[in-house]
Amino acid sequence: MGEEDGKKMLGELQENAKQESGKSIGYKDMFNPKHPMFHPTLVTIMGQVNQALTGYGAVSVYGPQIFELLGYDVQLSEYLTQGNFISYFFLMTFAWLLVDAVGRRTVLLGGSGALIACFLLLTLFGGLASESSELGIPRQAVAIPGIVSLFLATGAFGIGWLATIWLIPTEIFPTTARAQGTAVSVIIWGLANFAVTLLTPILFNNLKYWLFLVFAMTNTFAGVWTYFYQPETGGRSFEENQEFFDEAREAGSWRVGKVRDGEFRNLPYPKPDGEEGETQPLLERVRDQL
Repeated sequence: MGEEDGKKMLGELQENAKQESGKSIGYKDMFNPKHPMFHPTLVTIMGQVNQALTGYGAVSVYGPQIFELLGYDVQLSEYLTQGNFISYFFLMTFAWLLVDAVGRRTVLLGGSGALIACFLLLTLFGGLASESSELGIPRQAVAIPGIVSLFLATGAFGIGWLATIWLIPTEIFPTTARAQGTAVSVIIWGLANFAVTLLTPILFNNLKYWLFLVFAMTNTFAGVWTYFYQPETGGRSFEENQEFFDEAREAGSWRVGKVRDGEFRNLPYPKPDGEEGETQPLLERVRDQL
């Protein structure tokens, strides 16, 4: 960015600050369906709900019990849980490499897809592990793939859903509502994770390995909602992101594909003439970022 571009952007920010200085947005406005902030608020709420539905809260809290279900003793299950957290620590660093290179939607959808596959595999391997003696299958033959699936599921959450969902509210709320939007995001995060963590032991004790199938379905819901209703906010200024909500109100639909011909499904990139709008192929965007 050159000096002239920097001065122009500074001027725009100062002008926007002046325009917003006299406006006041309260929590009541954010939950008023007729208010412009209602749509961004619902996007924020559903993002946190969907993050809780990924099932990572259960994996993080009840990891040892899951490894015991796969056939390991208490001590080894605790060691495996520690190994899972260490793997999680390293894998989640890929989030900051990818979130701007491929976009928020791509990271979220990729995380949902990986989690669905991993939980389906855990359902299969958990069932085979519980019946391995009757079926004559060596326990390690199904327990080890189950461990790999759980490690990958944890990494998929760390890359796709851990930080990304916290980034989006900062890009869709104006300064006059950003504090309120962040507060709503934190409150919904707490309530959603409380509900999932509270229900998990009840479901786990009654459903056993079928609980993983439940999480596969909740991740499917999260992925479908994200695909249809989560706009791509990366690579755009607040004003450009606000255009999505304005256009959605005019179009009478919150579906991303129906707002401005689906322009907000992908990252923007500069055309040869300097305008914004079309979608750059994914591999080219990653190459340019690297």
